[in-house]
Order: sequence, then C-alpha cells, then structure tokens
Amino acid sequence: MSDLLANLNPEQLAAVTLPAENALILAGAGSGKTRVLTTRIAWLIGTGQASPAGILAVTFTNKAAKEMLTRLSAMLPMPVRGMWVGTFHGLCNRFLRAHWKVAALPQTFQILDTQDQLSAVKRLLKGLNVDEQRAPPKQVQWFINGCKEQGLRAKDCEVRDAQSRLMAEIYAAYEAQCQREGVADFAELLLRTYEVLRDHAEIRQHYRARFRHILIDEFQDTNRLQYQWLKLLAGPNEAQPSAVLAVGDDDQSIYAFRGANVGNMDDYQREFHVHHLIKLEHNYRSHANILQTANALIAHNARRLGKNLRTEAGAGEPVRVIEQPTDQQEALWLVEEIRLLLRDGYARDQIALLYRSNAQSRVIEGALFNAAIPYRVYGGMRFFERAEIKHALAYLRLLDNPHDDTAFLRVVNFPPRGIGARTLEQLQDAARLRQVPLADAISALGGRGAASLQAFVDMLGRARVECAAMSLPDLVRHALDVSGLLEHYRAERDGQDRVENLEELINAATAFVTQEGFGLDAEALREQALSEQALQNLQAVDPATGETLSPLTAFLTHAALEAGDNQAQAGQDAVQMMTVHAAKGLEFDVVFITGLEEGLFPHENAMNEADGVEEERRLMYVAITRARKRLYLSHAQSRILHGQTRYNLRSRFFDELPEDTLKWLSPKAGAGGFGGAYRPTLRAAWNAAPAAPAVPFTPAVQASAPPHGLRVGQSVFHTKFGEGVILTLEGQGTDARAQVRFHRHGPKWLALNIAKLTPVN
Repeated sequence: MSDLLANLNPEQLAAVTLPAENALILAGAGSGKTRVLTTRIAWLIGTGQASPAGILAVTFTNKAAKEMLTRLSAMLPMPVRGMWVGTFHGLCNRFLRAHWKVAALPQTFQILDTQDQLSAVKRLLKGLNVDEQRAPPKQVQWFINGCKEQGLRAKDCEVRDAQSRLMAEIYAAYEAQCQREGVADFAELLLRTYEVLRDHAEIRQHYRARFRHILIDEFQDTNRLQYQWLKLLAGPNEAQPSAVLAVGDDDQSIYAFRGANVGNMDDYQREFHVHHLIKLEHNYRSHANILQTANALIAHNARRLGKNLRTEAGAGEPVRVIEQPTDQQEALWLVEEIRLLLRDGYARDQIALLYRSNAQSRVIEGALFNAAIPYRVYGGMRFFERAEIKHALAYLRLLDNPHDDTAFLRVVNFPPRGIGARTLEQLQDAARLRQVPLADAISALGGRGAASLQAFVDMLGRARVECAAMSLPDLVRHALDVSGLLEHYRAERDGQDRVENLEELINAATAFVTQEGFGLDAEALREQALSEQALQNLQAVDPATGETLSPLTAFLTHAALEAGDNQAQAGQDAVQMMTVHAAKGLEFDVVFITGLEEGLFPHENAMNEADGVEEERRLMYVAITRARKRLYLSHAQSRILHGQTRYNLRSRFFDELPEDTLKWLSPKAGAGGFGGAYRPTLRAAWNAAPAAPAVPFTPAVQASAPPHGLRVGQSVFHTKFGEGVILTLEGQGTDARAQVRFHRHGPKWLALNIAKLTPVN
C-alpha cells in the first residue's frame, strides 16, 4: 500500500483513503482525478475493503473507461476486465443484457446510435403521414430523448396544446415501433435500467448488496435520470447504503444543452448527507499565468462551490491576445504563428485550434490547406459512422436480428436490387397494418417487387445458417461478400477508400475478439446470479459458460456505443481543430481560442437563457485550461458567418481577465503581413468601454465602413424603443440588420431597410 500511495499530494491522499462514506471530490482541471479514482479502487481492493466484483465505477467516455481499466491492470495483481467500469450507457447495456427478460427486451436487442435513431424517426413520421414541417425529425428526436432523460414515458408527457399532444402521440408510436423491432436508443438504455431497478425489488436489493462502493466521474455532467438511477442503486436512505464517491467540477459543467444538471452536485450533498468535501486544486498541467487567467474568469460566476487552481510549474509565458480586422486575416495570422511554433520545436499534434461554433472552421481550414500544414478536424465522420461501415453493420444487425427494420430499410436495396420506392412503401403499409416487422409482411405483397424482397430475406437466412459456426472476423468477411458490398465498392471508380474501410472492419472484429473478449466477462456474469431460481427467471445465461451475448451481438453493441462517444481523440501528426465542447478532457502544449466576440463567444443564444452566460463562461474556462505552455486568444472586428458579414464587439470575457497575465498584440505597422514582430496595443483604447457596451469602442484597426453608415458601438435612437447602442451589424443592402441594446427594452434585432435608426451624438 505504501507504494500505491506514494507520490500523492495531501489532497489526493485524503481522497484516496477516505472512509467508506459518501464524499464529494471537487477536482479542478489537470488535478489528477483519474489517478485519484483508480488509486482509490486499487486501495479499496488492496486493503480488503472491497472485491473487484463489489465496485461500480462510472465514467462519461469510453476513452476514460479504457484508461481506468488499463491503469488498474497495472496496479492490481489480478484480471480487471470483468469489473463494472464503464460509461452510463455501457453499464446499462450490460445490465439489460443480463436482465433482458424482465426488461421486456429480446435477448439480441440492438442499439440505435444517433444517426439510426433519426432514421427511425423519419420513417415513423412518414408512416404516420405527419408533415416534417409540423414535426421536424431532429426536433422530435430531441423531444423523445429529453422526455426519457427526465424519466418520462409518452403517457406521462404533459399535454398543453395541439403541438404537445402531437409530440406525445409520436413518442408513443416511436416506443411501439422500437419495441416491435427489438431496438433501443441510448436514452432508452438508461430509462429501461432505471425502470427495472425501480419496479423489481429483488434485483434492486441484489445490486445494492453487491456494489458497496460506487464511484462516479464527471458528476457535474449527470442528468436528472442518471441521478435518480444512482439513488435507486445506492439507496441513500437505506439502513446500509452504498458508499458513493462523486468526482466532479462545477466550473466545467458545459453540457446543459444535453440535459446535464450541475444542480445534481448540490442535491447529492444534501440527500446523501455528504460530510467529506475535498478540493483538488493542485494543477499538474498548466503554467501559472494560464491558471490565474482561468481563476479570474470563473470567479465572475455566482453559483459555484469555489476553488482556485495552483501550480508549482512557474509563471510561464503570458497569455497572448490578438485582434484582426477580419476572420480571413485572423486565419492568416494563425497560420504564420503556427509556422513559428513548428520552427521552435512544437509538435503539430500538440497545437490545438478551438472555436465556439463549427461554422468557424471553414476559413481556418482553407488557410491551413493553402499553407500545406497538415490538420485534423474533429467533427467529421468517426469510423463507425461512415456510410459504408453503417451499411456493413446493417447487414450484421439483420443477421443477428431479422426484425430490425431500420437496418432492413438501409440495405434492402443497397447494393441495388431493383426494389423500387413504391414497393417499399407498400411493404411498410402492409407491416404497419398487420403490426409486424417488415420481413414478416412480404407475403402480403405480390409481383416482381415481392419476389425481390423475398430473395433478399432468403439471402440473409442462408447467410445466418452459414455464419453460425464461424468466428467473428470470418463472419464479418462472409457478410461483406454475400451482401455484395465489397463487389459494389470495388466496381466504383473512387471506391478504393471504402473497400479499405470495410477491410478495416474485419480487423476491428479481430481486435475486438482478442482484446475485449465478447464484451462480458463470464465469471462476472455468474456472480450476478441472485440464485439458481432467480437465474432461470431473470437471465438467459448458459450455466456452463455464463455468457449472455454472442460475439456478433457484443461486437454490434461495441460499435453502437463507440459511435455514440462524442469526445474528440487527440492524435495524428497534424494540427488539431475542434469545438471547445469536443476539447473537454484533452490537453495540448499550445492552444488558440479563436472568435472571441460578443454573440459568438459568448454565443448569442445564451444571452436570453437563464444562467446562459454563466455556462458560456464555464465553457471559456474549459478552453483556457486545455493549454499547458502557451495560450492565444484571438478575435476579429468583422466575420462572415452563415453568408452574412457581422461587425463585432470583442467578447465581454476580455474584461474579466487579469491584466498582469496578458500580453496584448497587434500587427506591426508596415510589416505587410501577420506573424512577424508585434507591439503592445494601447490599453486605453481597449478599456474605453465597460463590459456592457454603452460607450463606442474604437478598435486598433478600423474595418471598412458599411453602406448604411452605422457602426458597432454607435449610440442610436428608435422612435418606439428609444435610445440604445449597436451591438452587432450583419448583412448588406435589403438584408442588412442590426442588434441594438436599448436602455429600457434590452437587445432587439432590427431590419435596417425598415427600422429607422438615428445616430445620437
């Protein structure tokens, strides 16, 4: 144990060796929380306080779960693969595979990733004859997932008007469709697990007795249902509740748009009677100037538990701030600065360009491409999301579950088999009328279309028999051959990349079998058995092996969960580009935060939301704390977004940063380019306006005046709203509009060809 606890700082040591009671660890960015979590687990096992089977550890990304298991395998002299360590979705999938019968799911249920769920929603709306203008598919998807994350079924939805009634009816039809097809989306995994724990006392008591220690990472990102799930599992009001160690950082809560509720941290402290609150404030990542900048910024948030990051790494370099006239010039400056960094010995993959909105990446990409600087944009298709891989997975899903209609419709005519859209419409109508899966409704049709459909189903049936005795890699290869996918892409002029990706899928299957097993550990599954009778009633487990999943089902589950993991992955010898949301959990030697302008960062949508600016400030805090050695902050006076020119004020966040950590830069006069020598900008010009712009702002370099004669920061008068200040100008000619903050009526968007704004001297 002395070796295990060596090199922990006092706060980390206190967190690792806490007694078996509920505790909250407030872990700042770069403070070593993963080390604390893994060492805590190893310490509990090493001191005999817990067995590997008695610990449940929840992470928020597959990457974090794998890293934790890797570290544990190095710390412990025993296998760790069977431990319950994973994401909420991964652990709920594992639970439902063991209790599929009680959960009213087929044993081989498939998981719909985000793309497949959207396809299922679109198919449903078409079948219900609901106009997509009235119920946009993405809005329906958001509504369904939002209800599930609140623990609501369709029958529980509040109906206030005709639109909410329609959405509830679509939700009910979607539930029936998924149940009929034997599929579950990500939100369903959580909700179905919660319902089983809530409604089946024997199962709930079994898991409460088994998991005496529960550890949850990134607690600030939990939603309402995840917190309720924890309460059921931990039993805080029971005579012998489990000990819960919640690790999180309220200053890094940036996923409210996904349902994350930072208030869960307060509720947890109150409802779980938390007596131990430990703050991990020693940062091992960044230099002091970067940390002091982050501390000063986040201190402006009112609702926080409070902490200050510190380091022993020294002050380091100042935080560099640059202003450019346009977004194009901002991109050119980024390129030249990156060239200097590469010349100074920085690695390309240790340079990150962060932005608030994906729309900002286009201009930067163009500049990097023209400069022949390799770059990687996170936000493109992940491997399991590529079209050819989705096609292959659809065939595999149909081999595993012939009733998966989403997979059926994806590939029934791909490669082309002469099955027309009209035939598929008739098939869907017949299936809907009989309330059966598509494959079972073919007999209701006639003609050539029905024969082609039956030939497709027969091909899958033969392949299912042929694959029964194959290894997983051989099964995947056979499916690619009999489906015609490989032949189809080989015949395409530009299909070589797709063929290589399909062959990589075979490699992925091989790696899955050798490295991951079948996704579930047999010994761990045997330990789940409540009793021999309960085993027969609740689980379809082979008593000889303890396995509940075939290799194919496990691989498909792995693929779906990987496709749903939306954290960026650093790597490749290229400059990294991503949104700030995607950068959470990563770190780089050099970070550029671009587009720091009012309306962009903080985003204009946040201005009208309760606590919206506080969440944007937390997002900025996350961006700053990604940097280890050097940090740049940049903004432009004008920017083209969504086809319109915007004239911008610098972000209010600049006024919240400490003067002594910043170095303000501007292009050297007459340099004829960017990235050469710099001179400090006069701060008097920058600080002329307070955070809420009421005084005209005079930038260091003036953008060309727009035709209407107005400018950002100008005081104007409107006959209805009175006097105000122009915040943003967009568009040209008849499309020109302005955002004006009026003293009495707040911010308003006005079309300049209609609204008459009179300049005020």
